[in-house]
Amino acid sequence: MSVFDRHPRMRWAVPAAAAGLIVAGVAVAPLAATADSGLPTRTAQDLLVDLTQPTTQAVSGTVATKVDLGLPDLPMGMVPSNGPLALALGDGTVRVWSDGPQRQRVAVLAPNAETTMVRDGREVWVWSSAEATADRYELPDGDAGMGLPSELPEGVTVPSTPQEAAALALSAIDPTTEVTTSGVARVAGRDAYELVLTPRAEGTLVQRVTLAIDAETKVPLRVQVFSTKQAAPAVQVGFTSVDFSTPDASLFDFTPPPGATVTDHDLAAAKGPAVSPEELAAGKDAGAAEPTVVGEGWTAVAVGTLPVGGLADLAEQGSTPEGDDGRGDPAATALALLQAMPTTSGTWGTGRVLAGTLFSVIVTDDGRFAVGAVPPEALGAALARR
Repeated sequence: MSVFDRHPRMRWAVPAAAAGLIVAGVAVAPLAATADSGLPTRTAQDLLVDLTQPTTQAVSGTVATKVDLGLPDLPMGMVPSNGPLALALGDGTVRVWSDGPQRQRVAVLAPNAETTMVRDGREVWVWSSAEATADRYELPDGDAGMGLPSELPEGVTVPSTPQEAAALALSAIDPTTEVTTSGVARVAGRDAYELVLTPRAEGTLVQRVTLAIDAETKVPLRVQVFSTKQAAPAVQVGFTSVDFSTPDASLFDFTPPPGATVTDHDLAAAKGPAVSPEELAAGKDAGAAEPTVVGEGWTAVAVGTLPVGGLADLAEQGSTPEGDDGRGDPAATALALLQAMPTTSGTWGTGRVLAGTLFSVIVTDDGRFAVGAVPPEALGAALARR
């Protein structure tokens, strides 16, 4: 799986023109999508085309996320209570409203806080109730990307809606993927067909990805990613309630609450490669060197260099003033995660290793990293080749 694509663009569906390429480039098993459910029979090829041709772009509802990436426990006080990283560390609830790719609202809910992104055309607001901050972004013309600010390791993405998860799953389809069906399901009280993506190659931590597609609207309702390490899904993002009527237009008109700290970011005026709001919020540099990909398909490994230098530099950036627990500070959170990872070594050197359920990461003491949907041994082999 392409877990290390640097700039994933979350769209409600892949472009219709790509349907033929997907079907032509992947071995699609001609299995019926239903037996005695009463629904019309749909093959895997039919469902791939369906995903490119939803009958509506209007959708709203409540999404439940369940995530078990095998990340280490953070020290007391460092566990974020809201935002994207909170989604990666356990169960979460997200409210979504969409009237097409240009008008969207996503709210990540927590017991005492909320992180909300609102897009209306080229204007995007990111609001954090915990920090009382509102960041406004002016997107370049033609920018169709949208995502939540991320504090996760480079290239690791945890989607917050079934549409985002489906887009990521479809981007991983290539000739190394077998596409089949597994019948029908019932999601959020609606009938759905299930499309299954299974890696052909051995050596990946991903066992399969299952997409539940609404039988009437062709909109993804749930995505489950299964690991070779456990029976339960390692990632599940699905609607618990859904409505396909057009959301009220006022939902996409955001006004910062009184007392909020407002910061403007004009991405349209920025020179060089466009930087998306989620990348800017995570402190990413559009000019940073791209990682090198070793291998291909589900067993590919991305090898690169940390923009902050070695682990000592990361420790310096991640340090917090006395009395400040660092909650919500991406650098401090990254450092806490890194320090919780066990040490490792090989012919490539020494460093820290994370053996997750769907991906592994090695960060070396001299500032290199390797990440992929493979066991740590494969990462060490890729580092040794660099």
